[in-house]
Amino acid sequence: MPTTTATLPAGQSRSRLLRILGIGFGLAVGVGETIAAGIVRTPGEIASRLPATWLFLGVWVLGGIYAMLGALQLSELGAMIPQSGGQYNFARRALGDYAGFIVGWSDWISTCGTTSAVAIVIGEYLGVLVPRLAGREVVIALAVTAAFTLLQWRGLRWGSRTQEITGMLKASGFLAIVAACFLLGGKSQASGTAVVSLPTGLPLVAALVVGLQAVIYSYDGWDSVIYFCEEVRNPGRDIPRSMFGGVLSIMGIYLLLNLALVYLLPISQIAGQNFALGVAAQKIFGAHGDQIVRTVMVLSLLSCVNANEMLATRVPFAMSRDGLFSRRAMRVNEGGTPSVALFASSTVAALLILSGTFEKVIALLAFFFVANYAISFLSVFVLRRREPDALRPYRAWGYPWTTGLALLGSLAFLAGAVAGDTRNSLWAGVLLAASYPVYRLLRRAIR
Repeated sequence: MPTTTATLPAGQSRSRLLRILGIGFGLAVGVGETIAAGIVRTPGEIASRLPATWLFLGVWVLGGIYAMLGALQLSELGAMIPQSGGQYNFARRALGDYAGFIVGWSDWISTCGTTSAVAIVIGEYLGVLVPRLAGREVVIALAVTAAFTLLQWRGLRWGSRTQEITGMLKASGFLAIVAACFLLGGKSQASGTAVVSLPTGLPLVAALVVGLQAVIYSYDGWDSVIYFCEEVRNPGRDIPRSMFGGVLSIMGIYLLLNLALVYLLPISQIAGQNFALGVAAQKIFGAHGDQIVRTVMVLSLLSCVNANEMLATRVPFAMSRDGLFSRRAMRVNEGGTPSVALFASSTVAALLILSGTFEKVIALLAFFFVANYAISFLSVFVLRRREPDALRPYRAWGYPWTTGLALLGSLAFLAGAVAGDTRNSLWAGVLLAASYPVYRLLRRAIR
């Protein structure tokens, strides 16, 4: 059984998290965390594997359906367990401290790694937009990370307001690109052309699985509001609304962007492109098209860095209350920011930037990224059975069928991830095996 919530040792006072967030922030953090570099690179990868317009668009719809199935389940858990810290809280409540330890630590490190990766991409894009900055990606990434760390230090009001503004700019920028594609671009005369013949049988199934994996990775982040459950004014109402509204917004933007791509370009031209939106923009705006899209992407990625830094601080904060992280991480400044957790998260992100290992870290933890969702969906079943009378302001629609479908989808996705990246999955298994003695030693040290 999980341990009771810890308190700071005598003489160490802390402020409290501020309960000031509403639906606007919930939508902004979901959109801001999710829509990033994935939507730029993923279409080219999918088009090369599924060179048919209906399949190309279909996997984006399926990815959105999976995200919505997940939102149904996590909305119930977030409303039932209104504690900041993300899926860690659900795993610990349902499956115990060790499960929480695995979910929390893997989630925290991968979020720090995402901050590093996104900051580096900002440096790469700025190097193209401003040639004098070319080759200074690491310096720019460190500066961006430091700037958002200082902003978060000011407090939750600053961080949440920044997220709302950057999220709105991000959505507006992408929708403006979509509108320009349809209003100013000419319809492709070869939209059905395939770069290769469409596979059949098992190769088609394999292509669908890989394509769907890429899409689901691009959708990841739709659950961001659950990291702030105890900071939301009305979690029983606002968490489900933020989750559903965020998934629908992300799904709408993704589908519109991909519809715009196939409207402007043949599938054969999209296939293999690492910057398909830039190619489409060049068709509309000429030589300036690439710069326009990269400018929108920089704004988009800034929103993503802000969101990731906010998310990362809440995980060690939550774990510290339960004795699974240093007790110092419980400290919250007057602005409502977990200050020690912020410093620790930013330090890890900066070290990953300097070491250049952030991509390896994210790839290695991809196994846990998928497993964490499966654990959360399993937690719905466990808590429904073990705590049938617990207060549930929101209940997952379609339970147990939607819950089972989400869990089966996650397990299938996990199997595909293991088959597709066997080496990193094996290393993840080694980490999992080594985690238990580390967990026991950490518990003894913290006590």
